[in-house]
Amino acid sequence: MKFRYAALIFAPTALVAGGVFDGADVVFLGELHDNPAHHARQAEIVAEVSAPALVFEMLTQAQADLVTPAVIADEAALEAVLDWNNSGWPDFSMYYPIFAAAPEAAYYGAAVPRDTARRAMSEGLSTGFRGNPEAYGLLESLPESQQAEREALQLAAHCDAMPQEMLPVMVDIQRLRDAELAYSALQAFKAQGGPVVVITGNGHARMDWGAPVYLIAAAPSLRVVALGQGEDDAAPSGSFDLVESAPSVDRGNPCDAFR
Repeated sequence: MKFRYAALIFAPTALVAGGVFDGADVVFLGELHDNPAHHARQAEIVAEVSAPALVFEMLTQAQADLVTPAVIADEAALEAVLDWNNSGWPDFSMYYPIFAAAPEAAYYGAAVPRDTARRAMSEGLSTGFRGNPEAYGLLESLPESQQAEREALQLAAHCDAMPQEMLPVMVDIQRLRDAELAYSALQAFKAQGGPVVVITGNGHARMDWGAPVYLIAAAPSLRVVALGQGEDDAAPSGSFDLVESAPSVDRGNPCDAFR
């Protein structure tokens, strides 16, 4: 699997999507999950590019199959149909404008169900993957430097409270999620054409080791571009075709939950 490094263009304020996204087959729109400005920007771009299909990291395919124009017309109904309050994701009001921007689009889910993730932790990285793991590059080992960097990021994300032996497993689960996003994006493109828009966290959207790497491995002819969204003029980690910034949100100290 070849790792692609895209040119990074930093934009402190929002740019018109055209230019960077023109002619793209698949557009990854990264986010910090709890930043409402990031979701507002995603909704703007979804409307601008007239996406015929959207892929959500936050939805399973079973949930995505429940999304229809009639349900999208009622925010409360859509929230209830998706059982969003029990999903663990931030407030639905931040995500709803993305759905509202494309009520006629086809919706695809890429979330890895919990039981599948648990099986993958004990039985192997490709367990439960819906696609061909070899075609997507999921069976290849990561370069040692990248493996070490990703384990360090997992440790930091868990406030240094994660046992060392769990770090490789956590990296594997992230890779499985990347591959599932890639799989869903490719199925959406085959069925609906482009541009397919993928709504996901910055870590999954990055061009150097996120879901785009697995998508390009499976479908190298696709033109894939990615937006990363940072805060307070600080770019997110990784490589993107475009980086934008929004004001930060007050999160308190997330490590308090580990104490």
